[in-house]
Amino acid sequence: MASFATEVKNELARLIYEKECCRSVELAALLRMGGTVIFGPRHAFGVRFTAENAAVARKVLTLLKREMDGVRTEVMVSRARRLRKRNSYTVQVPPSPGTVDLLTHLGLMRAGSLNMGTDLTRLRRSCCRAAYLRGAFLGGGSVNRPESSYHLELVTGTYPLAELLLTILRRLEFPAGMSERKDDYVVYIKEGDAVIDFLGMLHADKAVERFEVARNVKEVRNQVNRLVNCETANLQKAVDAAGRQMEDIRLLMSRGGMEGLTEQMRETAEARLAHPEATLAELAELLCISKSGLNHRMRGLRNLAMALRGEG
Repeated sequence: MASFATEVKNELARLIYEKECCRSVELAALLRMGGTVIFGPRHAFGVRFTAENAAVARKVLTLLKREMDGVRTEVMVSRARRLRKRNSYTVQVPPSPGTVDLLTHLGLMRAGSLNMGTDLTRLRRSCCRAAYLRGAFLGGGSVNRPESSYHLELVTGTYPLAELLLTILRRLEFPAGMSERKDDYVVYIKEGDAVIDFLGMLHADKAVERFEVARNVKEVRNQVNRLVNCETANLQKAVDAAGRQMEDIRLLMSRGGMEGLTEQMRETAEARLAHPEATLAELAELLCISKSGLNHRMRGLRNLAMALRGEG
């Protein structure tokens, strides 16, 4: 069964931006997150992108062919040899003189040299920032299933890219943070509303719908749990109060304190002894008095018992 993150990536991988600028920056982010530049004879450059998700690999292949007519590509599949390990899919543009134009167009090269810096100058438009984040998520992102804790992250091995992703998210007013995990940098979002807004910005509509349903179910379940806990606490208080009242009445009986009680007080004491599990409301109804009136009688019994104990 596919994970929720895989389902989201499969959904996003089927979407293609209409604007050329958005397609370009999405591919640039994909290659930044999951690609490497390879070298061939005579200083020729190539590109290799590897993913465990077949849909993401197909997306990269599609975008490469749209970005540059006639670009030669190779696709390879590495079969998993160990149990529970996934196949890996590699899309490669072999080293050739023409690849420089592609890398320059994507911003991965500048003036004939590899651009290891930031892509921020290409992300002035809000649509391009969203497209870049979509590429980053497809290339190195993950999100917890909505039924568990809210957590979405973008993982990269380079600090400048992580810093760029954090900058973009914060400019878009997402409550994002960054941490280190072994040799990687993790840019994350941990608030439910923010995760939903992020997925909505990427147009992962099915994922957003599932998130909303799961969150509503979770909120209803939490509300039910709160009501049950409150009811349980109230029941425990009633049981404890009834126990104390029984102790007071038994003390009065053992010390002869019942003889001086009024008929109403004696009737109340006898009713409590006869119905130890009844709530105050039920006992008041049995005695045909108000709950406040019953409380008044119980306080009177309590005061008498305290006096006998020397607590008055």
